[in-house]
Amino acid sequence: MNTTAPTVWQTEAWNWVVQQTSTTATVIQDQFPHVAEQGEYDRREAEWWTAGFWPGLLWLVHSTPARPNSATDSSTQEQAINNRIDVSAWAESCEVQLEQCLYDPEKVDHDLGFTWLLSGVAHYRLSGNLESRRRGLLAANLLAARYNVRGRYIRAWNFGSTFMDTRGVAIIDSMMNLPLLYWASKETGDPRYQALAIEHADTIAKEFVREDHSICHAVEFDPFTGEKVKEHGGQGFAPGSAWARGTAWALHGFALSYAYTGEQRYLEIAKQTAQFFLTELGEDIVPFWDFRAPDEHRIAWDSSAAAIAASGLLELARHVPEQEQSFYQRAGELLVQGLYEQFSSRETGGEGLISKGTVHYPEQKYLNVSIIYGDYFFAEALVKLQGKQGLFTPEAY
Repeated sequence: MNTTAPTVWQTEAWNWVVQQTSTTATVIQDQFPHVAEQGEYDRREAEWWTAGFWPGLLWLVHSTPARPNSATDSSTQEQAINNRIDVSAWAESCEVQLEQCLYDPEKVDHDLGFTWLLSGVAHYRLSGNLESRRRGLLAANLLAARYNVRGRYIRAWNFGSTFMDTRGVAIIDSMMNLPLLYWASKETGDPRYQALAIEHADTIAKEFVREDHSICHAVEFDPFTGEKVKEHGGQGFAPGSAWARGTAWALHGFALSYAYTGEQRYLEIAKQTAQFFLTELGEDIVPFWDFRAPDEHRIAWDSSAAAIAASGLLELARHVPEQEQSFYQRAGELLVQGLYEQFSSRETGGEGLISKGTVHYPEQKYLNVSIIYGDYFFAEALVKLQGKQGLFTPEAY
């Protein structure tokens, strides 16, 4: 809960994000970046699961302009304020491209929330654009259609696999996609979307959250009976490990489910997961990719986990009792400040905002790079420190 004016570093950091993103936008425009190796973002297809984060970042920058900082007159601040670029047209063009994926069942999966909360729903909330509302509701219907009534979960992936039946797989990332269903119920007055989201969240709480408050990445169910088959390591080191980004997804996702539903059990899980994350992190800012990775595999970090957790901690601070608010607020602020001061590209250059992110260590994909969702959640956390809310929350703009 941020009830005070932004501090000097917070204003400086946000002004830098506005300037950096605006400059990068003149290069990327309405394409879909994923990771930045050697400082330059790649381009992915519109159906890739991260495609919503670039328009989401553009909407954050568009709706929260740079602001004067009386304590400094740095050139970065002056550039951000005086040379602001309107990035909204590129965000709108991304949305139009993303709509084509909605008409191909092979191009949509459980990440519809990541895609559409940050594109069409964000556009609608900011401008009242009815075409954007239509797209967002279509996406919500497609997400609801992935619900398995036997297992009470939303199916994750479409692809086949030799070691799991993906028809019966759910993953922890899904908690961050549920706000699309919550929004659809709020927007239409139809309770079915929220009912499905709650049932899925309860399944995640039962099957993914361990007694020690660590989180597993993927659970396979029998798609016909709904019975749990096994836990998979997924992007973590192994079954039973503690993938750092998955922990952050759970922290943030359960906090959001509480924000939309008021169900106390979700708030308790978010608090317990936050405590696990912060305890494992210790004095560091960026965790290793898996909190339980053996020493020989501690060669990759994940700044995206820190950014997701930071924004989640700031979300959590809004909902806990007053005497607990300062703990979560301060924890989130320290992570954001550490990312800005120690892991941003201010000194190293490059198109990404923060460095040292890892996409998929077990497959050795993209280790210690800038990642678009890390950049998005870093910016979202800074927006919250400016007194606004992120694009996943009920009150978003």
